[in-house]
Amino acid sequence: MNLSFRWLAVWQRNLKVWGKLAGPAILGNFGEPLLMMVALGYGLGRMVGDIDGLPYLHFLATGILCSSAMNTASFEGLYSAFTRMTSQGTWDSMLTSPLSVSDVVIGETLWAGTKGLFSGIAILTVCYGFGIASDWQALLALPVILLAGICFGAMALVVTSFAASYDFFLYYFTLLVTPMYLLSGVFFPLTNMPDAVQAGARLLPLNHAVVLVRPLVTGGEVPNPWPHLAVLVIYASFAMLIASRLLTRRLVN
Repeated sequence: MNLSFRWLAVWQRNLKVWGKLAGPAILGNFGEPLLMMVALGYGLGRMVGDIDGLPYLHFLATGILCSSAMNTASFEGLYSAFTRMTSQGTWDSMLTSPLSVSDVVIGETLWAGTKGLFSGIAILTVCYGFGIASDWQALLALPVILLAGICFGAMALVVTSFAASYDFFLYYFTLLVTPMYLLSGVFFPLTNMPDAVQAGARLLPLNHAVVLVRPLVTGGEVPNPWPHLAVLVIYASFAMLIASRLLTRRLVN
């Protein structure tokens, strides 16, 4: 990849477009997780009780904080990016300028991470409102959410780079995103699962984001962060390299 700061133009362009529709986007960032926390956190939480020393609402909210960033960044790297690549022809126009494919990939990846961060800020605000987060330590979860969003945005761009249509994305959601959503400690402790499932989940990035974010938000003891951060960085780095290579073949060669 040819690294430069030209990717910032891609990021700024997407931010300006998002700003024109910011109202509905912000409402969605607040509405869906709030509904889930109320419905599951209070409804199911009264039957479940505490999990790992946390009220179920607190356990669930911190998991949703990570999964929402994953979903937001994934949708941006899949559907929105595919639209810019195909029907809108935005990327073709960008590549007639001094921008390279690497610039587009980095800009799109960081924009997807930013969208994940917007979602995380909205949910963290709700967490403060519910008393789930009560001190400044919870703010340290936001850099982790940004990194997780970058990771999932980069992974989504890999799929976009060889997708033939929007329907192809159903394979990615069915085979990877949904299993991560259900088996990475968002709704229940990973330790309740069979050893093979635990081992598989720990190879995927969402569990590592949850492990970092949950204690940061709830005031618990933060584990050794470096192995978990390393997993997110490795996934993001390799996914951007692969997406850049594949998109160069598709758009330029």
